[in-house]
Amino acid sequence: MALFRSLFRGREDVYPVRWTNKAGKSGYSPACQNEWTVVCKKLQIKCSECVHQAFESISNEIISRHLDAKKNRTIGLYPMLQDETCWFLAMDFDKHNWQQDAVAVLETCKEWQIPSALERSRSGNGGHVWFFFNQPIEAEIARKLGCAILTKTMERRYQISLDSYDRLFPNQDTLPKGGFGNLIALPLQGVPRKEGNSVFVDETFQPYEDLWSYLAGMEKLPIDRVQHLVYEMTKEGSLLSTGAWNETDEQDLPWTKTGASKHSALISGALPSQVNVVHSNMIYIEKKGSAICLHQAASKFGYVSESGFL
Repeated sequence: MALFRSLFRGREDVYPVRWTNKAGKSGYSPACQNEWTVVCKKLQIKCSECVHQAFESISNEIISRHLDAKKNRTIGLYPMLQDETCWFLAMDFDKHNWQQDAVAVLETCKEWQIPSALERSRSGNGGHVWFFFNQPIEAEIARKLGCAILTKTMERRYQISLDSYDRLFPNQDTLPKGGFGNLIALPLQGVPRKEGNSVFVDETFQPYEDLWSYLAGMEKLPIDRVQHLVYEMTKEGSLLSTGAWNETDEQDLPWTKTGASKHSALISGALPSQVNVVHSNMIYIEKKGSAICLHQAASKFGYVSESGFL
C-alpha cells in the first residue's frame, strides 16, 4: 500500500470514482458522501460548484477496494495539486497503433536515460507511459518534459506519426477555476488485472511477473534532472504543442457548445502560390526558417478539419 501510494500521488482530499449507468454510459465523478441524497444537485450543477459537497479523501481502504477484484470499484486520481504541482506525468496512447507509438517513446526515454513505465490500460486497447518525480514539481515543467520526449521521438522516428497519442496527465499547466483538472484512472484495478490489463508491461507487452518488485525499483526523477532534460532536449529546436482542455466535463469543450462563434479574416497582400503542409499528429504549415503548429489537428478535437482549414 505504501509503495502504491508513493508512486500514484495526486489530490488526496478528493478522488473520482468510475460509474456506469443503466444505458451503459460510463464516466467518473468525485466521490461524495452526499451523492444522490436530497441535497445532491448533480444533474443541475457541477460537483465542483455544489455548496453541499462532502468529498471523500483517499485512504488505504479506498485503494484496497480499487485493487480488489471482488469489489470491482475503479477509482482515479486528479494529478494536479492545489499549488499546481504534480508527483508524476503520464502519456496516454490509444487507437490500433498505440503499441508502436508507445515503444517509440520508450526508446527515446532509454536514449536519454529517463526512467519510465508502460501500463496497458484497463480496456487493453491503449496504454499509459508513466514518469515519477521524487517531489512535486510544477505541472508546466512536467508537461514540458512530456512535450520534449514526444518531440525527440518524432525526430528519431519520422515515419511514426504518433497518431495514437491522446493527451498528457496532467493536461493543464494551471488548475481550471473552481475545478480539479483532468483525471487519470489508477492502474492495477482488480477486475481488468485478471485479463492482463491495467498492469505494467515490458517492451514486448508482457506483464511483469512480480509487478510490486518492478514498481519498487522504479526510479523517480529529481526536479533538477527534469529541468536539465528539458533544457538539453529543447535547446536546438522548439517543442511540439500538445494542447490542453478540462477533461473533467466534456460538455465544457467550447467547440461543442450551441451557438459557438466562428471567426474568419480576410488577408490583404500577395499570397504564395503554394504552401507546404504536413499532416501528422498535428498540422504543420511551413514558414521561412520555422514551422507553426496548429494545436491538435485531429478533427475529433474540433480545432482543425481533415482538410486543414480552421
